[in-house]
This record gives sequence, structure tokens and C-alpha cells, in this order.
Amino acid sequence: MKNQILLVVALTVAIQFNSLAQTNAPMDALVTHKNLAIIPVPRTGGITNRQTLVLQRAKENPGDYDIEFIGDSITQGWESAGKNVWKDIGDKYKIINFGVSGDRTEHVLWRFEQGQLDGIKAKVAVVMIGTNNSGKNKDGTDTYSDADILEGVTTIVNQIRTRQPDTKVLLLGIFPRGRGFNPQRGRLLEINQVLAKLDDGKNIFYLDFGSQYVEKDGSISRSIMPDALHPNEAGYKIWASAIAPKLKELLGEK
Repeated sequence: MKNQILLVVALTVAIQFNSLAQTNAPMDALVTHKNLAIIPVPRTGGITNRQTLVLQRAKENPGDYDIEFIGDSITQGWESAGKNVWKDIGDKYKIINFGVSGDRTEHVLWRFEQGQLDGIKAKVAVVMIGTNNSGKNKDGTDTYSDADILEGVTTIVNQIRTRQPDTKVLLLGIFPRGRGFNPQRGRLLEINQVLAKLDDGKNIFYLDFGSQYVEKDGSISRSIMPDALHPNEAGYKIWASAIAPKLKELLGEK
């Protein structure tokens, strides 16, 4: 009888092990997934200077704004490569830049927790974030799934709506990246397709003009994005022109 019991236990263990092997699922896959894209964390290293500057900018300049820009290095770049275009926008509207190079969704959420939006009353928030969550690790693995990134961006939009209920959100499709066709660009396109569903026509509006940065052969021209990621002045002119009609609408201009 004892031998029969041991045989049954052994067979059960073997079946369970074989089931895992057939699905190619590692043992740690059974652990509940933690989405790091929605867990607020601060930056480390030299970029903390920019992070601090942005938070200080918000604290020292409270009040009403027409537009706030929220994002990563592509948004921060309005102050460098796009500075002349930024000045043109600033001549028309009161604007403030909350872009931090290298930021992922969780870093933006951390800045929100530190008071970035406190005291700021913007009519429109222009948001583009998520490209830095889409890259692979050195070993070729992904820290974030497409669903993780989607939830990260969605959480940012929801936080803006909660913290700034009178602010309209203009959510931009994540820009294409890479000189030619590549898997990462494909990931971003798939994420953008779902981000478009956040557009409710009332408080959240989605706009995707990434195709304007892509040539007929699928490449990204160096004359617009020298590194196939960050726009130069010509690239920022494309951005400004693309959002201008929607901004006029959301700002109530005739």
C-alpha cells in the first residue's frame, strides 16, 4: 500500500512538471506580474538635476497656463533643438515645459506625486510618453510588456484628469523611432492603436501624426530626426503645425 501511494505521488509530480515543460513556462512565470510602469520612482544620477529643475519650475511658477507639455527628452527638446519654435508658441500662449530626458512612465508619475501639477492650472496638457519603456534590456529581454506601457500611459492621463479636472488632455501618439523598419517601432504602433481608444471627445483627445516623420520607404530622415528619435528644429515645426488646429479648438479660439 505504501509503495502504491509513493507511485501516485511520483506520477502526479511528473505530470505537473511535464505540463510546465510543454508550455515552455519558466517557474518564475507563475509569480504574479508586477507592472513597473505604474509604480512611481524617482530618477538617479545626473538627470536628477533636470528632474529637480522641473519640480522647482512648477513650484515657483504656479498659476494659469494655456498649455503644459509633459514627457521625456523629446518634450524637453523644445528648450534646445526646438527653442525657436517654442518661442513662436510662447508668443501666442502661456506655456510651461515638464519634459525630462530619459523619463519613463513611472518617473512622470513620481513627479506628479512630488507636486508637479499642484498649483498649475493649465487649459490643455500635451502628453507624449512611453518610448523609453519600449526598449530592450542588454540581454534582449523586455522589462515592460506592451500592456504594461499602455497601462503606464493610461495612468498618467488619469492622474492628470484627477489632479487637474479642468484640464483637457491632448494625448499624442508615441513618435516612431529607428532609421528603418524595426520591431520597436512596431511595438509603439500597436500601443498607439489602443491609446487612441482613450479619446472620449470631451476631456481626452488623441492625436497621432507620427507618419509625418516617416519617408515613403519607411525610413526616418536625418533632416528631421538626426538620430532617428529626437526631432531637430524642422521636426519641431512639424509637431507645432500638427497640434496647432487642435490646440485652437481646445483653447476655444475661433
